[in-house]
Amino acid sequence: MRQHIGTESFLVGLVLAVLPVPLLVWAFLWLDHVAPSPWQNVVFAFSWGACAATLVALFANEYGAKLIATTFSATPTQTDHWGATFVAPLVEETAKGAALLLLFLFRRRHIESVVDGIVLAGLAATGFAFTENILYIGSAFGEDKALGSSVLDSATAATFFVRVLMTPFAHPLFTAMTGIGFAIAATSRPRSVWRWLAPLGGWLLAMVLHGLWNSSSMLSPVGFLTIYVAVMIPVFGLVVWLAFWARARELRTIRTNLPVYAAAGWLTLPEPTALASMKARSQARDTARRYYGESGARAVRDYTAFATHLAFLRAAATRGMPAPDFTAREAELLHHLWQRKSLVRIPLAQAATPHLPPAAWAAPFPHPRQAPMWGPRPWDGQAPGQWGAPGAWHAQAPGTWGAPGPGKHR
Repeated sequence: MRQHIGTESFLVGLVLAVLPVPLLVWAFLWLDHVAPSPWQNVVFAFSWGACAATLVALFANEYGAKLIATTFSATPTQTDHWGATFVAPLVEETAKGAALLLLFLFRRRHIESVVDGIVLAGLAATGFAFTENILYIGSAFGEDKALGSSVLDSATAATFFVRVLMTPFAHPLFTAMTGIGFAIAATSRPRSVWRWLAPLGGWLLAMVLHGLWNSSSMLSPVGFLTIYVAVMIPVFGLVVWLAFWARARELRTIRTNLPVYAAAGWLTLPEPTALASMKARSQARDTARRYYGESGARAVRDYTAFATHLAFLRAAATRGMPAPDFTAREAELLHHLWQRKSLVRIPLAQAATPHLPPAAWAAPFPHPRQAPMWGPRPWDGQAPGQWGAPGAWHAQAPGTWGAPGPGKHR
């Protein structure tokens, strides 16, 4: 890109295009705060959009424009219009959606809800928009420099206003449709028709929205604003509502599926309530930080993440979709919880029952390796970390122990 638009234009475009990126990334990571995606997935999605997807789009869009011009003998104006309406949506939504496809194929177990699909798609699209904005703003700056335009009355200012200030969520909105489709596929039964229909439908919807948006930019200002207000803003509002609804559903999943582990002794009875509340989680981190510093707050943060993934793992099995490695994955998550148990027990208990006075609970924290003294202990006789087979219940299928079912999976 630097070779294409020049070093000075590249640097100006880079500085202006990076401005919305921290806000967008923060918004998606905040949305993903209930069950954070692995940092590898986050970095991959953004990097794919910023590098691989834009590289593919740069060459494919140019090739598509030449193909239209030669095949249909189109004029330059027609080539630009058809390319923006049909070629660019196909190329760009396919290139960005490839990140979701790869994550679905190779890291499917980390796509646990609609929120994950929206977040990963949004990060890939944010990376794509960042690099694309460098190109558009840098090119506009090069034109302004050649024409000697003033700052306020310049193509650079207009491009910055439209692409960075007015429509920073445009690309994430389009690609979110593909992300939702893959999230539905990842949480559907293996032989369900939604396994292939949902990603295909999301990808097609992303292209339709993208094409409509690009074609509206070639209309009059009134036509552009009409599409913006009548279509884009309502669709954006619908996706935001869906994201918050899915986020609340994640918390309900935690509240519903963790009590069985509390009944078996792995969690204390107040913990499912605390873990299903973002406010209680924050209070538990603050309490742990006061007593153990940042290491205590980090232990609570890790504990909530492992417990959340454990709830999702069991929820999938309860729906009749147990992971192939359910037993091993469950044991791994329980092991991580056990390692942090002594650090988080009291902060989570206080967060779940804030009405208790501090004197009722603020006893010294037990040593991290000290065995807990609450609840039933199906792993009797074994030290923490040595519970490879903590009891007959651990090796049984979901629904054969605890609360979920009367001895038979449903």
